[in-house]
Amino acid sequence: MINTGKLSGLTIFITGASRGIGKAIALKAAKDGANIVIAAKTAEPHPKLPGTIYSAAKEVEDAGGNCLPCVVDIRDETAVQTAVKAAVDKFGGIDILINNASAISLTYTTNTVEKYNLMNEIQMQEEHHVSHTVSHNMSSIPEEKQSRSYPQHQSSTQP
Repeated sequence: MINTGKLSGLTIFITGASRGIGKAIALKAAKDGANIVIAAKTAEPHPKLPGTIYSAAKEVEDAGGNCLPCVVDIRDETAVQTAVKAAVDKFGGIDILINNASAISLTYTTNTVEKYNLMNEIQMQEEHHVSHTVSHNMSSIPEEKQSRSYPQHQSSTQP
């Protein structure tokens, strides 16, 4: 993918970007000139899933982007606020939010009340904690840049 510069100078805050769809979005956006904030809780390698926020950040930087990896459990409002502040301090603001963190299980037979509660907790608290904190920051963006500022919410079935 060639850097088109379409996102040059913009900062994208992506939850759940240590692997999967979130990481793919981060890599493409970095190649298009964006600054990337990876907000995920995977600081240590998972026994079954590849990648950490640090390995993903290295890939983003190898792709030519600037990256800030932040250890964040999105259910923790203080951790979210700390990550958003770090992003604003490093990049001057957040232009785009991609709520991508997920904990969806596709195996109906292994679903339990605990798994359902975790899936629901992550989806709903991500919508609230992350969106609320980032949108508060977006409202302080200069008017000429506000048309390029928006949140995106998505859910994935990919582990």
